Amino acid sequence: MSRRYKNPPIVEAVCEFRLAQNTHWDLTIPGLFYEGVKEEFPHREQRSVQELQVAQEPQGFRQELRVSERVLLFSPDRKLLIQLGPRLLVVNALKPYPTWQGFKPRIEMAWKKLQEIIEVKGLERIGFRCINRIELPGEEGVVRLSDYFDFYLTSGPRLPQAMASFIAGAEFPYKEGRDHCRVQLTPAADSRSGEKSVLMLDIDYFLAQPLAIEVAQALQWVEEAHTRVEEIFEGCITDRLRELFEEVK
Repeated sequence: MSRRYKNPPIVEAVCEFRLAQNTHWDLTIPGLFYEGVKEEFPHREQRSVQELQVAQEPQGFRQELRVSERVLLFSPDRKLLIQLGPRLLVVNALKPYPTWQGFKPRIEMAWKKLQEIIEVKGLERIGFRCINRIELPGEEGVVRLSDYFDFYLTSGPRLPQAMASFIAGAEFPYKEGRDHCRVQLTPAADSRSGEKSVLMLDIDYFLAQPLAIEVAQALQWVEEAHTRVEEIFEGCITDRLRELFEEVK
């Protein structure tokens, strides 16, 4: 059973579907999709997005920076949005997070509308990601991470204990390696906020083996991914941090 908080730290949730390359795509698709969702997502914009793609080759890893055009569709309050790009569908929820019960129907609606327009041949990747911004009280912004987290970076007794910056990260396998979950804890860009330390806890659960699930299983996968992300979030934090979030009993 998931926990609920009066002050949840989540600032953005993202659900991403990357379609197989043999899925047909043309310039008419974003317009047709917009006609189907414009009552809930009436505001339309177009943006160029830079993406860093990494490919493994016999000689090693190759990085390539690509620019793609995306259509962004916003809800009236601009707290929910759908992104459409070539063989790409992304649904975002911004703070205040509408709870899973509020976000899940938007994901389902967007995915089903896209399937009404095109035949999805396969899924290269699905991802469900939650980005959390956590403010911790501490004298002059200094805190002991072990008081609040069960996932953090430690240093041995012969190393300095104060860190100007850090990245704590791990990637955990699930479903015999079919899925992975990448977890990162880092200081926020504005990590010093008065007398508080500000940290970002980023949890990204994704399909690690392309085409490993059937298209018909996509929404079931998303439901399971959401459950795993909630479990990992709770596994990363301590009861002291739950007190700051004010758990609703």
